[in-house]
Amino acid sequence: MFGERLKLARKRAGLSLRELSARLQNRVSAQAIGKYEAGQMFPSSSVLVALGDALNVDLDFLTSTQVAELCGVEFRKDAQTKVKEAAKVEAAVIDRVERYLAIEAVLELQSEAHDLADRKPHDVASYDEAEAIANQLRADWQLGIDPIPSVAKLLEEKGIKVLALDMPAHFFGLTCEVKRSNGLPSLPVIVVSTSITLERRRFTLCHELGHRLIGGTKNELDYEKAMHRFASAFLMPASSLREEFGNERHALAYAEIKSAKHFYGVSAAALIVRLRDLNIIRDGYLTYLFQTMARTWRSTEPDPLLEQGEKARDEEPERFEKLVYRALAEQLIALPKASMLLQKPTHDVEFAIRGAALADANSRQ
Repeated sequence: MFGERLKLARKRAGLSLRELSARLQNRVSAQAIGKYEAGQMFPSSSVLVALGDALNVDLDFLTSTQVAELCGVEFRKDAQTKVKEAAKVEAAVIDRVERYLAIEAVLELQSEAHDLADRKPHDVASYDEAEAIANQLRADWQLGIDPIPSVAKLLEEKGIKVLALDMPAHFFGLTCEVKRSNGLPSLPVIVVSTSITLERRRFTLCHELGHRLIGGTKNELDYEKAMHRFASAFLMPASSLREEFGNERHALAYAEIKSAKHFYGVSAAALIVRLRDLNIIRDGYLTYLFQTMARTWRSTEPDPLLEQGEKARDEEPERFEKLVYRALAEQLIALPKASMLLQKPTHDVEFAIRGAALADANSRQ
């Protein structure tokens, strides 16, 4: 376990064995580090501390045994993604999940309780089947046909661990199963990048949710397009869109598109593609839109959702942070531990606990 963590941390830092040895001022040879990673040797406590410092990771990350590995990792990324960047993302996910599980253990919460536990992934033979799975999930979760105010909070309510991470530029999100040690049940985790637009963040969360429910495709159906169809149907139910736009349209006004994209919390491009999928508009008109009014919409969002507005705050995963503050308020953990778990300065964490009382105390000093 330690060897795998060390290797992952080294890859996350983008270092070769020789480069890590050099960062340690050749205190440990590249060959010795290779043996650590292979599980053939274990470092002394002083070398362990030095490794953590050199790799900028907590010792808890290197020595913890809660997360064995990430299984079935499905990235939503573009063609420019590099293997080294993927390793960095996986290391960041393991680090965050370790801290998540640590605080749940302090509070004696059941990490394995989630709504997807009894849902087996299905293979689909058509995009309509992917849409049907999205519709069934909305029905099971009693969402009706209304827009989803917060996708992140909805998934957290269902027991899915949602992480928002600062990911490399070409990564949008990922989903995976976290395999735990000691035979404990695996956990579903969905990760979204904080660097993408709010519209894309919501869509990516639903896209990754689709990966949890759709295991594969048949008849050479494009798997990623099936995920797009699932996400679109989950965010924009067909019956709701038909009420909004009618059953068939020959043209659309920008004002209609702008209003609807804000109503559903989606990108303008995703909205008009969804209208085409439902045959509300035709292929030819969709092509015309992307050649005229919508020609820049795939790269630049028109009238974007406010990144600092209420909807943006609603899409911030908050359960982990709430659990840490709960444990701190109940004095189950100390302030330095809370600061480490949250990766925030001690003063900021203390202010979150004491609020104005802290500010008043500081002003009297």
